[in-house]
Amino acid sequence: MLQTVGLLIISNMFMTFAWYGHLKHLADRPLWLVVLISWGIAFFEYCFQVPGNRMGAMQFTLPQLKILQEVITLSVFCVFAAYYMGVKLTWNYVWAGLCLVGAVFFIFRDGAVG
Repeated sequence: MLQTVGLLIISNMFMTFAWYGHLKHLADRPLWLVVLISWGIAFFEYCFQVPGNRMGAMQFTLPQLKILQEVITLSVFCVFAAYYMGVKLTWNYVWAGLCLVGAVFFIFRDGAVG
């Protein structure tokens, strides 16, 4: 399980930079160049995402894997938004996080893993 989570965290770090990192430093560059740079970054995302999902599919049901992925995605995004982009985190992030905890609870509550 830790390998799956670790690979998904790394892939999401690349994904977040590919999707949003250009907004900070490349906003004045031509769109075609930004798309190519983002594709290059996304390549590394897939190098971690695909093995993470393959390993995860052996341990979790597909809905569990998806919810796990979403929690990781939003957790990585919050850190990125706050520390890299300078977004002020508000109570809305806390409430959204609690909704994610609820999603994890409901998708894993039957105890069926994999």
